[in-house]
Amino acid sequence: MGEVPEGLGIREVPVELRVNGVKHVLRVKPYERLLDTLRRRLGITSVKDGCGRGECGACLVIVDGELVPSCLMLTVQARGRDVVTVEGISSRGLHPIQEALIKVNAPQCGFCIPGVVVAAYWLLEVKGNLNPSDDDVREALSTNLCRCGSYHRFVEAVKIAAEELRARKALGVRD
Repeated sequence: MGEVPEGLGIREVPVELRVNGVKHVLRVKPYERLLDTLRRRLGITSVKDGCGRGECGACLVIVDGELVPSCLMLTVQARGRDVVTVEGISSRGLHPIQEALIKVNAPQCGFCIPGVVVAAYWLLEVKGNLNPSDDDVREALSTNLCRCGSYHRFVEAVKIAAEELRARKALGVRD
């Protein structure tokens, strides 16, 4: 995104938001994208700047339970909201989605993986679909572009993760 030259009278505004359970109070330019705030101000670099148009899924985050391309959301729009990135999906170690992606050798170049993990987490944990069909998985991941073509592995991994999460739920195990 092009920067506005300093001295044009555009003032920073206060924004308070919660990212991965941590409250942040910031001052941002009104035109600053959530993507840029996460990466540059908070150091969360798993959120990638892929297309800048909300079409590739590399910058996906969950905002108040909704899957959102952070390149299309201004930080001021996230004021008072809860934002979850891949770093916030597991309190201990890797999440079953991450473990399953590794198990099926889905990560190749790795650029799309954080967005895939966030979208899969949204399907399984936020939406609560622990028994997704292949079509459910494909639909949830439809906003994620993978140049390496690992789509069939993504579906397989999400199904494996769903099975693990169902087993954990049956045993009463929580993350």
